[in-house]
Amino acid sequence: MVIAADSTAAQTSPGQTAPSEPFVSFEAHPDSYRHWTLQVDGPVATLRLAIDPDGGLRDDYELKMNSYDLGVDIELNDVVQRLRFEHPTVKAIVVTGGMERMFCAGANIGMLAGSSHAHKVNFCKFTNETRNSIEDATANSQQAWIAAVNGTAAGGGYELALACDEILLIDDRSSAVSLPEVPLLAVLPGTGGLTRVVDKRFVRRDLADAFSTRNEGVQGQTALDWGLVDAIAPASGFEELIAKHAAHRVAGSDRPDDAAGVELTPLVRSLEGDSLTYSNVKVELDRDLGTATFELMAPTSPQPTTGDELVAAGDQSWLLATARQFDDAMLHLRFNEPTVGTWVFTTSGSADAVLQAENVLLTDADNWLVREVRLYWARTFKRLDVSARTLVATIEPGSAFVGMLAEIVLAADQSFMLEGTWEDEDNPPPPATLRLTTVNNGVFPMSNRISRLETRFWGRADALAKSIASIGGDLDAEQALDAELVTFTPDDLDWEDEVRIMLEERN
Repeated sequence: MVIAADSTAAQTSPGQTAPSEPFVSFEAHPDSYRHWTLQVDGPVATLRLAIDPDGGLRDDYELKMNSYDLGVDIELNDVVQRLRFEHPTVKAIVVTGGMERMFCAGANIGMLAGSSHAHKVNFCKFTNETRNSIEDATANSQQAWIAAVNGTAAGGGYELALACDEILLIDDRSSAVSLPEVPLLAVLPGTGGLTRVVDKRFVRRDLADAFSTRNEGVQGQTALDWGLVDAIAPASGFEELIAKHAAHRVAGSDRPDDAAGVELTPLVRSLEGDSLTYSNVKVELDRDLGTATFELMAPTSPQPTTGDELVAAGDQSWLLATARQFDDAMLHLRFNEPTVGTWVFTTSGSADAVLQAENVLLTDADNWLVREVRLYWARTFKRLDVSARTLVATIEPGSAFVGMLAEIVLAADQSFMLEGTWEDEDNPPPPATLRLTTVNNGVFPMSNRISRLETRFWGRADALAKSIASIGGDLDAEQALDAELVTFTPDDLDWEDEVRIMLEERN
């Protein structure tokens, strides 16, 4: 069965027993949004949230008072991506409520009550990752997000505002910001609320404590005095306040004034039985063993060498297409295959082709699309880091674990590299090699803001220096083990048994 990944109908993945949660697709498009409205006016975009109460992913709850579920955040994730790729001249985004006196009431309680534990965990994780991408857009894409809180912003609604770089609050004696989870639900704010209040906005800890125990929230001047918002204005001056702050962010952005965007077309994938196949990524499931084996395939044709060529290639360049497919595959497994706990990573194709494709990230780094593609890969690798799965990399003859794809080896919990080659073949292939490049030394930072290489050798400066010295060279199994870049190097006789035993122990 070949499907466009933008289908949102509740369905069951082939070969899978009916889950308690509906089948989830992460593709969306502005033409089919049910909850968000995007308006682009020159360098400023306005995003309004008016949630359809009957538009939940399940039919056992109603999205009252602009409360959200996963479907709302899938659309938000999509619009964040499209603004970065399809609207390169947009320099400021104003997100506001589309309902009377209501910005957003946060996550829908009925949805959470009827969800499995796995769905709730993945929902909160995806919600926070989406907010992280908003912060990334402001910090690294120079596309600043501003929250125009024109009504109540409670719980996850205020957490959405916190993800923005500025929070403007209407001062109308009723609108307030709040994190009421503690007094009302006896739980902590779940998607970065208190963390962002204290560590991002630098609100005093005693005030943060008082704030999080007030179910009615904080209004107007007090919210401003405590540092919970950046500016306030009465209803008569609120639009002027928004325009002033948006204009300031536009003036300070380095995004282009005149550039054509790149359309993100619907992903096409084949979903058959235990296989999920895209053009550059394949996933094979073994549910008995509890594994999903990823294969990331190297380019098979020359790739863009300049930013202009990358723009001309659109979303079909290997760099952008593979990032989208890899990201979508991980999200599919998180939500639709929650019992598959081990992800095994392989690569195939020409290592030189991967190096040729990634080179534009270094040689034309100032181009707006090159920057966006690099940041997209960085976010995708971060999603891999926090997927709460056992990650295993297997490096065999014919693998293409070089440069950016070598990040997967550095992210893995364990890595196996074949020593030598397959001895029982008539024409055995050359031994497997692993090659680090300049991109492994900080181009794709982790959430801790340092490279996976530096994280691997944290507190061991000599080992880090040795690994950095190996950049640019093809390392065989013995050399990769000596550089501490792989975990085990079994030979042909032991390979199958050692990998199998490790996977069985993880199941």
